[in-house]
Amino acid sequence: MYQECIDACLACMDACNMCFDACLKEDDVKMMSECIRLDRECADICALAARSMQSNSPFAKEICRLCAEICETCGQECRKHDMDHCQMCAEACFSCAEACRKMAA
Repeated sequence: MYQECIDACLACMDACNMCFDACLKEDDVKMMSECIRLDRECADICALAARSMQSNSPFAKEICRLCAEICETCGQECRKHDMDHCQMCAEACFSCAEACRKMAA
């Protein structure tokens, strides 16, 4: 029932984890601090959202609404940086936000 949204959440979680790791290897890590922080936050909420849908939690829609909000914020931050990993993460975040909004509607 929720498979499309679960897949988007898991893809976003993976993208955020990869972005987080790549950002830590950038020359100016301090400049990437907000991106790193939001990557962590976003990966965590995506994992929770996927689990809530997989277990048919009565809170799945509320969790997905929050997930959409966090994904949107993370995507906006990632979009500010020119690195490929940030741009790929932004796309995954925006796709996940859209899927979560659709699921929660």
